[in-house]
Amino acid sequence: MDTPLLNFHKVHFVTSAPDIRHLPNDGGIEIAFAGRSNAGKSSALNALTQQRQLARTSKTPGRTQLINLFELEPGKRLVDLPGYGYAQVPIEMKLKWQAALSEYLQKRESLHALVLLMDIRHPLKDLDLQMLEWASNSDLNILVLLTKADKLNANPRRAIVQQVRKATLVFGDRVKVEAFSSLKGIGVPEVTRILSDWYQPEIDPDAIADEAE
Repeated sequence: MDTPLLNFHKVHFVTSAPDIRHLPNDGGIEIAFAGRSNAGKSSALNALTQQRQLARTSKTPGRTQLINLFELEPGKRLVDLPGYGYAQVPIEMKLKWQAALSEYLQKRESLHALVLLMDIRHPLKDLDLQMLEWASNSDLNILVLLTKADKLNANPRRAIVQQVRKATLVFGDRVKVEAFSSLKGIGVPEVTRILSDWYQPEIDPDAIADEAE
């Protein structure tokens, strides 16, 4: 039986926080969006939710400085994390962002999955691979989203998707890879389906067995 699709259009902003101590209670299911500062993270969130102003976009990469929470339904949240890498900002500010990102990823109990965005023309950079390894070791579901897919024709796009799928096999079977374009809507149905599935609470087989007795 197929999982019912969530209505991502109904998402609304909850809060922005400099660190996890300023976030709401650590319960429910959160799926976090992370990526290099020029990967198109905010544009992807806006395209997925069909809300042009949900996540702030800027021509200057690296403007997501806080942990931003959005709620789909009670207990189901999207999280926009500070970008890593590219941002042309003072080193003190960059270190502060990185500390908030690292703390969230390591300590937030409600984090169930990570959407890792990469420019389809420049995938699997060193920091991306580090994030993949960490998420895999943490037993998270992982969606590698190859953004700006409209920059390539269909055949080269498919070839890169297959290359990245092959390269990420080492991180286990929890990794999915999809091409995405916020401009053309490429990949939006696939991402909606994958995330809807991941937002369903995991059923404990032991609990079912106990109830049956």
